[in-house]
Amino acid sequence: MGRAASPGPIAVVVEDDASTRDFAAAILEETDLDVIACETAEDALSVIRAHPDEVALVFTEVRLGGAMDGATLARTVDREWPEVRVVVTSEDGRTQPLPDHAVYMRKPWRPLDVLVQAERATVESTARVA
Repeated sequence: MGRAASPGPIAVVVEDDASTRDFAAAILEETDLDVIACETAEDALSVIRAHPDEVALVFTEVRLGGAMDGATLARTVDREWPEVRVVVTSEDGRTQPLPDHAVYMRKPWRPLDVLVQAERATVESTARVA
């Protein structure tokens, strides 16, 4: 779990598979978002709590190691930080209830679809600050 050097809107990538986490982070690093990659939902919540006004996007897998899964993380983010865009991904199909405005992206997702969500999060974040 690391913090990018430049301040700006943040994308939090939550994935317990290191190669998928690194791939998603690499895609998002091509955007205007700073990227913080986390292995667990608990790590992600720590990041969000430390940077509540900067987090613009949470990109999470449903199945995660740790006590909390990605669907629960999505509901927590929706409840506590409703302005944050949430994208939930899984290869098993959507089996758990998600917040109404969360975006579900079935694996394997396309990099372009991830970039579209990042752009939307950036625009929404910029509009909040302005």
